[in-house]
Amino acid sequence: MEVEEDSKIPGIVEENGHGGSDLTKKKKYWMGCLRAESDESGNVDLSVDFPGERAEPTHLVVMVNGLIGSAQNWRFAAKQMLKKYPQDLIVHCSRRNHSTQTFDGVDVMGQRLAEEVRMVIKRHPSLQKISFVGHSLGGLIARYAVACLYEQDLPQNSEEPKERIGGLEPVCFITSATPHLGSRGHKQVPLFSGSHTLEKLATRMSWCLGKTGKHLFLADGDDDGKPPLLLRMVSDRRNLKFISALRCFKRRIAYANTSFDHLVGWSTSSIRRRSELPKLQRGPVNEKYPHIVNVEAPGTSSNHEEVQSETNSNESKNFDMEEEMIRELTKMKWERVDVSFRGTVQRFLAHNTIQVKTKMINSAGADVIQHMIDNFEP
Repeated sequence: MEVEEDSKIPGIVEENGHGGSDLTKKKKYWMGCLRAESDESGNVDLSVDFPGERAEPTHLVVMVNGLIGSAQNWRFAAKQMLKKYPQDLIVHCSRRNHSTQTFDGVDVMGQRLAEEVRMVIKRHPSLQKISFVGHSLGGLIARYAVACLYEQDLPQNSEEPKERIGGLEPVCFITSATPHLGSRGHKQVPLFSGSHTLEKLATRMSWCLGKTGKHLFLADGDDDGKPPLLLRMVSDRRNLKFISALRCFKRRIAYANTSFDHLVGWSTSSIRRRSELPKLQRGPVNEKYPHIVNVEAPGTSSNHEEVQSETNSNESKNFDMEEEMIRELTKMKWERVDVSFRGTVQRFLAHNTIQVKTKMINSAGADVIQHMIDNFEP
């Protein structure tokens, strides 16, 4: 959660950190037992302080906002996660990429996030584990960042090398409504209602969202003669091990809206081919989570040959890129959680409701956040 340094929120106590120069000063705030600590760059980490003792959490959870978003978007989820695991976690709601900075491109934002995470880890020497939670574009930014942070700890004996993210043990990589396959064609942006004309127009107009737009619509390949960035991000490159970094997490979980998400389609957010989208039951899988309509255990996609045979030859370029991304990403196991806000007024805001971006108008997604927290490994 982002807390401004001149905040006047009642109940928040401000304290300068000990040290010499301004560059080493920290500020701390308390909201009840909730501790918020900021550095000279304005980065804020949340943890829980208990009376009479100083908690030393070992698990860092990095929350990443989407397009034109901010750290404030994770205010609700961060607080709920700390309530559930008060002694285990430090929750860092990233603020490095916000507002119009989210137009700068997935690669630039991924590098910023990686540097931000390094600073957080340096501030908290007790950390041993790391997890990421990304909403929408934030999931792609996180995928790029973990590749920047990926490293192998080579032992001196014959043991297998240990894979680390920023020197920490990777645990959970969670995305919600993230366009893993991009937004180009094939009903990946439901707002266009499957119109090929609108989809083509959107691709041509992707520059309106800056470099990020080109990345999302796979329109950046002609800029430097390389494949589109999202296509490059499904394989290990010389300097960036995109797949190795993603694979080294103990769990990978994709939350996806099945309908009423006008910006990110069900297929791209759940990393499935359209023929693989499940038929949903009428009610929730668990009464505790009324808006979760399907939970798919970790597994890999199995009907590649069937889908390939059904493809028309005139769909070649878009389908080939999409198919290659699916094929490579599903070589590792994903847990998939399908969400539906059908029957609620907030269904028309599904893209933000799945995150509970603003509690007042996205409260229907609270059970989805609770499901994520209940199934988290601290």
